[in-house]
Amino acid sequence: MELDELAQRLLPFSQAHYNDKNISVSDVMKMPGHAGFSYGFTVNTLNRKDSWYIRLPPPDVKLESTADVIRQVTALNLLPDSVPHCEVKWFGEDPCWFGRPYFIVRLLDGDTVRLSDSWVKDLPRQVRFGMAYQAIRAMSEIHNLDWSQASYLGAPIRLDHDVNRWDRFFEKGAEKQRLKLVPEVKKLLLARLPKNIQIGIFHGDFQWSNLFYSKDGQLLAVIDWELVGIGSILNDIGWFATFNDPMAWDDVNHSEYTMPNAEELISMYSETSGINSSDINWYRALAAYKFAIITSFNLMLHRRGKREDPAWEITKDSIEPLLKRARSFLTV
Repeated sequence: MELDELAQRLLPFSQAHYNDKNISVSDVMKMPGHAGFSYGFTVNTLNRKDSWYIRLPPPDVKLESTADVIRQVTALNLLPDSVPHCEVKWFGEDPCWFGRPYFIVRLLDGDTVRLSDSWVKDLPRQVRFGMAYQAIRAMSEIHNLDWSQASYLGAPIRLDHDVNRWDRFFEKGAEKQRLKLVPEVKKLLLARLPKNIQIGIFHGDFQWSNLFYSKDGQLLAVIDWELVGIGSILNDIGWFATFNDPMAWDDVNHSEYTMPNAEELISMYSETSGINSSDINWYRALAAYKFAIITSFNLMLHRRGKREDPAWEITKDSIEPLLKRARSFLTV
C-alpha cells in the first residue's frame, strides 16, 4: 500500500475511533525491518499528538500463518504485564478500513538492538548483560503461559513437522548451490529428534532485532510475533543462541558481537527458567537450518521484486556457514 493511500484510509479510521471529526493524520511512514507491512503514523487532536504503529498482512496472499495478523493479536492479548509488550489498541478483519485485517499499538520511543549501532556498543558491559537478562526473563514468562488459552494458534507443532515444513521454501529458494547441505542436515535432524519436549507458546523469532529497548537499556517490548506458535519452548532459546553464535555466520551484517554470546544466553535461560536444556544443540541446529532456508527464500522474493529487501543479498553469505554449524551440532 502506498503511503498516500494509507494516509487517506487512516484519516476516516482515526476520526471514527477517536469519535472526533476535527483530528488530522500526519507522519505516515514505513517502519524499518524485514518482517512485512508495518507503518507509523501520528493522530493530531486539539490537545495532543498520539503516535501509533499499524501492522497489515501482505496484499493478495492467503490470510494464514505469518500473514494472519490476528495470530499476533491473540498472542499479545495473552501476555501479562511481566512480559514487556505493546498493548493492542484496535484490531479487526473488516476490509472497509484498510482492505485487509490490521492491528494498531502505540509507537514506542526507543530502538531495537542492531549490533553495529553505536548506542548499543557504547553501553557498559553490565548494562548489556542486564538487557540480555531482561530478554531471557521475558522469554521464560512467555514459555510459562497457559497455551490452552491460545487455541486460535492451532495445535502444538510436532518436531518432525517443524523440520519437514521447510521443504517447500527450500524448493523455491535462490542460489541452490549454497543449500547443498540441506538434505544431509534434514536427515540428521529427523534421526535425532528430542524425546522429552515441554510444550508451550513460543515467539518464533526471538532475536535482538525483535526486542525494543529504551536507550538506557530498559526492555520496553518483545515485538514482531508473526512466527508465534505452540510447540517445544526450546525453539526460542535455540533461535536466540543461533543469532549470537559467531561460528554460524559469515556476512558483514553478522560480524559484530557486543551482546552476550550463545553459551551465555543458554546459561541465563537455564538459570532463569529451570527448564532442562540438555537438547539445546538440536534446537540450535534446527534454527540454523531454518534460517538458511529462510534466507534463500527471501532472496528469491527480493530478486523477483515480490518483496524487495537488499539485506538478503548480504545475509546470503551465511547460508552455508549456518548449515555447516547445524551439521556440527548433529554429528558430535
